[in-house]
Amino acid sequence: MLTLTGEHIYLRALEPEDLEFIYQIENDESIWEISNTITPYSKYLIKQYLENAHKDIYEVKQLRLVICNNLDKTIGLIDLFDFDIKNKRAGIGILVKSETERQKGYGKEALKLLVNYSFKHLNLHQLYCNISEDNTASLTLFKNQGFKEIGLKKDWNLTNGSYKNEYLFQLINNNVY
Repeated sequence: MLTLTGEHIYLRALEPEDLEFIYQIENDESIWEISNTITPYSKYLIKQYLENAHKDIYEVKQLRLVICNNLDKTIGLIDLFDFDIKNKRAGIGILVKSETERQKGYGKEALKLLVNYSFKHLNLHQLYCNISEDNTASLTLFKNQGFKEIGLKKDWNLTNGSYKNEYLFQLINNNVY
């Protein structure tokens, strides 16, 4: 089982016990904009997803990890997606579910852990993320972790009847492991 440990949080693989937590996240309309979700997910589908979560990133092209604080409380999720082994890149996304758990450095620490894992163990050359222009917390987080803004996608996402721009950020691995 994959566990990445930081000072205040750790990242772990998905477990069957995460069903309710993931169900709540996937069905929270207030965050659908972040994940480009437009329909709810059933517990049945999420249970099937969890049953296959043990599969290797090289097979399923994604890795979802749970963010837990040092009190073993599940507080969020961090993902690698669109894993492209040929070009050695992947997208990265993060969510700290509860507003009371945000702005405490947990996202920063989780992002550092996953970036390090991606470059050192998966031997990726680059990571990228897509962030809505009005998601100032994520813009700040990724900028502060060395991600560079490389583009602006105009009118990219339709949300509540209006289009929003989306930034594309990239982090290139200049270290040799």
